[in-house]
Amino acid sequence: MTTGIAHEIKALTFDVFGTVVDWRSSVIREGEQLNQAKGLSVDWARFADEWRAGYAPAMNRVRQGELPWTRLDDLHRMTLDRLLIAFDIADQLDEGETAHLNRVWHRLTPWPDSVEGLLQLKQRFILATLSNGNVSLLVNMARHAGLPWDCVLSSELAGHYKRDPEVYHMAANLLDLNPSQILMVAAHQDDLQAAHREGMRTAFVKRPLEFGPDATPDLSIDPCFDFVADDFLDLARQLS
Repeated sequence: MTTGIAHEIKALTFDVFGTVVDWRSSVIREGEQLNQAKGLSVDWARFADEWRAGYAPAMNRVRQGELPWTRLDDLHRMTLDRLLIAFDIADQLDEGETAHLNRVWHRLTPWPDSVEGLLQLKQRFILATLSNGNVSLLVNMARHAGLPWDCVLSSELAGHYKRDPEVYHMAANLLDLNPSQILMVAAHQDDLQAAHREGMRTAFVKRPLEFGPDATPDLSIDPCFDFVADDFLDLARQLS
C-alpha cells in the first residue's frame, strides 16, 4: 500500500521543533554557557522543559482570541520573562542578553540524521517546513543548521497555529498541490492526525529523546499514519 502512496507524493512538509531539530539539548547547551559566563547555577534542563511547556498554552491564548495574532518569537518571550522571574535570574540578564536567549530557538541543532536524510529526500520531493515557528525563526534556523528546504511555510502565513485546519490548507494552496500529494512528517501524533483530517498523507518519525532520556514519550502508532520511520534516513529508504 505505501509503495503506491509514495508514487503519488510530490512534496513533504515537516514539523520542525522536535522532529527536525533537538530543541531541548540546544536550549540546555546555551543555558549552561550562560551559567559559566554569568556565574549562574540554573538547572537548564528544567528551564528548557518549562519553557517548552508554555508553548501550547501560549498558542491557545491566540486561538481563543485572548491575544491577537502573535508570532511565536513573541510568545516565547512572554514565557521566558515569566521563567526568568521564577528562576530568580531576571535581574542577572540585561535586555540584550535576554533577547539573545529568546532567539535560542533560531539556533537549534538538528538531529544527527536530519540533514543527510533531508538531502536524500530532496532528490525526489519538494521539501518545506510546516511549523508554528515564525518565518524569520525558520529561515535563521535553516541557515544555522544547514537545513535544505525548498521553501519555508509557517503558521504565520495562515494567521493560525497548528492544529488549526487553515495551516494545512495554506500549505496545499501555496504549493499548488492536492492535500493527498503532500506528506506531513512529524514526531507528534496530534499534528499528523490534524493533517490527516485535511486530506494529507502522514509519516510518523520517532524521536524518543525529544523530551530527554528520562521522559516516556508517546510512540504509539495511529492507523492513520501512512508511514512510520525511525529517522529521516529510514523514511528516505521507504519512499525511494
